Amino acid sequence: MPRLTVTVIARDESGHIGAALDSVSWADEIVVVDSGSTDGTAALARERTGRVLVREWAGYSAQKNFAAAQASHDWILSLDADERVTPRLAAEIRRLLAGDPSARGYRMPRVSFYLGKWIRTTDWYPDHQLRLYDRRAGAWAGAVHEGVEIAGPVGRLRGEIQHFPYRDIAEHLETIGRYSTLAARQMHDRGRRAGLAGLAARPLGAFLRNYVARGGWRDGPEGLVISALNSYYVFLKFAKLWELDRK
Repeated sequence: MPRLTVTVIARDESGHIGAALDSVSWADEIVVVDSGSTDGTAALARERTGRVLVREWAGYSAQKNFAAAQASHDWILSLDADERVTPRLAAEIRRLLAGDPSARGYRMPRVSFYLGKWIRTTDWYPDHQLRLYDRRAGAWAGAVHEGVEIAGPVGRLRGEIQHFPYRDIAEHLETIGRYSTLAARQMHDRGRRAGLAGLAARPLGAFLRNYVARGGWRDGPEGLVISALNSYYVFLKFAKLWELDRK
């Protein structure tokens, strides 16, 4: 029967880390890699696990691969500090690992809590995330919206991860600014270029996809805000790519 290590990377997540680790207290091991928090995150983590390591930030994928390498067990459940494993998902994972898993990795739906409600529309849901995996068959890759690349079959679980991404719209905008810069640099390094058609059409397409095709209108004002800010993210990403092209 495979044993499970939960890995969490964190920096200045004192408002989240306790609940995140409490939601996986049933795991065989918890490894936290802190990137030099100044708000007591590491101390809160040490109250819940003896495996708290401090490592200078090296990028999302590198940090998560480092955390997996420190694990005592090959099966990894990677959790972000602003996420929680629901009881249903916990029970599903425990049942799966009580036998012989047929896949080398498993995706699970993620639901986000935003502006006071759970969002189950737009690109935000079901937002399947590959978080449970055998480290002998997979590793994290990518600088932006990183993911696990698995050599072997991938299955799906039904239980959800709960996600608490932003305190408010201001924090959401800060994240958009940071991620759009990283995305633009990644696209530029891969030879992508931005033209007028992309700057105009892609943001509009993103809004229509989120608000109309994927039902953002059903979530009222919150769905409109998410759809509009996603469109803004797409515009900003391609505008920054255009700027890099000019340089």
